[in-house]
Amino acid sequence: MAQPTVGIWQYPTPFGSFCSSSGIGYGRCWVSTRMELRLLGPQENFLDLEPEYSSLPHSHIALVPAPYEYRTSFGKGTRYGPDAILAASAHVEPYDEEFDRELCYELGIATVAPIALNGAYDEAAIAKVEVVVEHLLQQGKYVVTIGGEHTIAIAPIRAHFRHFPQMSLLQLDAHADLRSQYEGSPYSHACAMARILDFFPAERVVQVGIRALCREEMEYIRRANLRTFFASAIRRESPRTSSWYDAVVDSLSEDVYITLDVDVLDPSQMPATGTPEPDGLWYHEVIHLLRRIRQSGRRIIGFDVVEFAPIPGLHHAALTVARLIYKTLTLAWSSL
Repeated sequence: MAQPTVGIWQYPTPFGSFCSSSGIGYGRCWVSTRMELRLLGPQENFLDLEPEYSSLPHSHIALVPAPYEYRTSFGKGTRYGPDAILAASAHVEPYDEEFDRELCYELGIATVAPIALNGAYDEAAIAKVEVVVEHLLQQGKYVVTIGGEHTIAIAPIRAHFRHFPQMSLLQLDAHADLRSQYEGSPYSHACAMARILDFFPAERVVQVGIRALCREEMEYIRRANLRTFFASAIRRESPRTSSWYDAVVDSLSEDVYITLDVDVLDPSQMPATGTPEPDGLWYHEVIHLLRRIRQSGRRIIGFDVVEFAPIPGLHHAALTVARLIYKTLTLAWSSL
């Protein structure tokens, strides 16, 4: 059963306009965002947690499902991703043997009801998600956003950037997502990072796992001097050395936000995504990179997981993403 909670909040935006629980202003555009936050209860929420471990007042962590899909260009279904991940998470073990802890019972994880976008798209949809993430950050929650196509990651990144102005952004992805526009829209999932770089400093962006891009995107990378670790370069390294881990970590600031497109993983492990690309990273490589980030003393201050498009009957894919989310949370909240 959903647990109601109502919040009223106000804060300035980086655009010089004003946000409140009744709306969010972006220059000349005003988008209504009056809403009542609801939480998902047992059998619906992340890890199927009872209210004592999933109420907002008693949880340090909040998950925000954002089932946004409007401009997918190949495989469809990302709007079903959050529900599939939440359903699969009921089968993830709460206990982590590496750290000998059950994070969900220690810290609590609240799951917000999926945001009702009601036909909103592009900046209007982003604004609806952003105001929820901002509200949760204002309450001191650690926020994880679950998409949805990659465009929706603009919302949590923009909100986190207000709270952590020195943060770096780690993009784990098969695609550069740096096109100025795609199929006639600057808000295509193929343009997500380009839109993020409209407000986020390029010198603090690190891309890992990239293996599919166009010439325009390569020129952008060179012009902006982005730190991009291509999958081909990673694969040329000896598994015995794997110095790319250190190179990535050394490129990050103390506070790290992660935007993780599930297609960073090899399609043999993650076929359930709209634009899979061969020769991707392995699950254990992604986890080891996150482990190295934490071992360096850096903080993972938030993250989003996007572009999961469930395939009926392929349960392992949803379970993989659910476990990846929980493992990332455990790493982020554990001492190494």
